[in-house]
Amino acid sequence: MKPEYPITSSSLVAQQPVTIDNPYISAATSANTRRAYQSDIRHFEAHGGILPAKPQHIIQYLLQFACNLNARTLSRRIVALRNWHRYQGFTDPTNTPEVSKTLAGIVRTHGQPKDKAAPLLVDDLLKIAIRLGRDGSLRVLRDNALLQVGFCGAFRRSELVAIKVEHIRWNDQGVEILVPHSKTDQENRGERCALPRGRAPLCPVTALEKWLTAAKISDGFVFRTPGKNNTVREKPLTSGAISLILHRHAQAAGIEYADNLSSHSLRRGLATSAATEGATLPAIMRQGRWKHVNTVIEYIEAAQRFEDNAADIAIKNINTKQENIYDRHPIALSDKNLPT
Repeated sequence: MKPEYPITSSSLVAQQPVTIDNPYISAATSANTRRAYQSDIRHFEAHGGILPAKPQHIIQYLLQFACNLNARTLSRRIVALRNWHRYQGFTDPTNTPEVSKTLAGIVRTHGQPKDKAAPLLVDDLLKIAIRLGRDGSLRVLRDNALLQVGFCGAFRRSELVAIKVEHIRWNDQGVEILVPHSKTDQENRGERCALPRGRAPLCPVTALEKWLTAAKISDGFVFRTPGKNNTVREKPLTSGAISLILHRHAQAAGIEYADNLSSHSLRRGLATSAATEGATLPAIMRQGRWKHVNTVIEYIEAAQRFEDNAADIAIKNINTKQENIYDRHPIALSDKNLPT
């Protein structure tokens, strides 16, 4: 079995167990996860960590960064260290009560709510679409299609930049886009997302048609960077570019919460806006290809915090009672008779 997260360390000289060249071990974990784990291991070594480690080394590392790193980051690094030792064939130093209690204490003492991207509401997407509709340049056509397709398809950023022309199936009702691989589809079974036709300027199908036609893209990646002389490059946009594009156009459209937007705002915005407009939970989950109900319910609850609100009901009921009392006893409850 070949190590999944190989990191060179001088402490491993003459200790490395015999391994079998097995490429499928690495294939079992996503590239993003492997990169994150490798970064975590390097950080541990760069700050005095010795591999293979002992429980006291892990505790010393946790104490060193308890006040400086997010507790969730430390938790992930413990997972990386645990996996490193298991795949290298060493005893897991994180599997002790002392390490578990130390990490739990750090989480309890220094844990903070997770920063979440604000959802892009559909009314504000319309503002962006109206503004972008006034410019026919290639870059603007691409951005308009990118944001509308990303929102209506509730795409993750990695899914959005990976869309190819070959993945698109056109029909009278709109388009179906194949998502061949995703975070929740590690076995590559593939899922399809339907984008219905709307009414311009908010119509993802029309926006996509205009971009593909203007950019003369007939195969390959859909969302690319325009080059010189009305041409486009072969490589797709990077996933990190989506947040920058959304942030720039949201600011230009005068959206107040533009600074709190990221690429995830498109996905979260679809769920939030659809819930506000009365879409059912199964419909929202199907559109965003969500597998876990709790994730979607969180978005729906965020959109409905002021609907069916217990405090709102209590306040309105007591105000109604006061109005009824005042109607029956207007003199006794006049302003000059009210207590100060």
